[in-house]
Amino acid sequence: MATRNGEHHTKATVTRSQSEELAAAFPPLLVEAEQIAHTVAVGLHGRRRAGPGEMFWQHRPYTFGDPVSSIDWRQSARAADRLYVRQNEWEAAAAVWIWRDPSQSLDYASTPKLDTKRRRADLIAMALAILLAEAGERVGLVGARDRPFHGRGAPTLFFDALTNENAGGASAPPHVSVNAHSRIVYLSDFFTDPGEIRRAAQHCANLGARGVLVQITDPYEEEFPFQGRTEFEDLESRDKLTFGDAASLRGEYAGEFAAHRAALIDICTKLDWTFIAHRTDHAPTTAMLALFSALSGHEERRW
Repeated sequence: MATRNGEHHTKATVTRSQSEELAAAFPPLLVEAEQIAHTVAVGLHGRRRAGPGEMFWQHRPYTFGDPVSSIDWRQSARAADRLYVRQNEWEAAAAVWIWRDPSQSLDYASTPKLDTKRRRADLIAMALAILLAEAGERVGLVGARDRPFHGRGAPTLFFDALTNENAGGASAPPHVSVNAHSRIVYLSDFFTDPGEIRRAAQHCANLGARGVLVQITDPYEEEFPFQGRTEFEDLESRDKLTFGDAASLRGEYAGEFAAHRAALIDICTKLDWTFIAHRTDHAPTTAMLALFSALSGHEERRW
């Protein structure tokens, strides 16, 4: 078989059990997240933006005492009389902290062809962790441990923590202690009291962190296409409610949905955070591009 560098080796016999072990070592979620991260990285370059390894760096003039190794010779070549050093704008012990809603409401998918909201949230979280790790940044999972992951093994450790998280937790972000200049990412449908979300976000903002709210919804939750007699079940409480003519509720439902989203946008506006709305029938790369750009300070606000 051919290797990446084109060298050829004697074909080896692989048993079925070995094949299964190899497949298990690369779960579908992780493989797809890698593909999304790659697509986003290519997209950033296609838009003539800095890539993942460059988006979090800034420059300042060289001063006496700076190590020579920190000089950015390419940037310095653009100036006739000055040397520049490269520094990370998050170098003050900052990190990106991701909270993925563990509540059961994310287990919903209107059709088998669509991802559940949980899987889509996991995809986005993993792809972001991969991109950040490639950029040399630290990434943490809220609720997993107090310290963020860093280095080449960060994506794998993040994946293990994410997939081992117990489902059924609170549907509002917890209050966490973060360093100033940290970035916070909330991934949820946010189908809970906006006041709880506001308090959690305000807590982080008071500590000097900035953040992004990514609302992940199923198209049925936005469009409410139900007609006739329909039974609705709450995935968290398992309470059921039956309506004889679901279509008659569409107008009122649309108004409530719009008001709820407006409350989320208001939270972000007042805190100078970013709001991104994402549907599971849309490509995850669209949300990832907006999210990664927002974290790097090149956001295109999405609401």
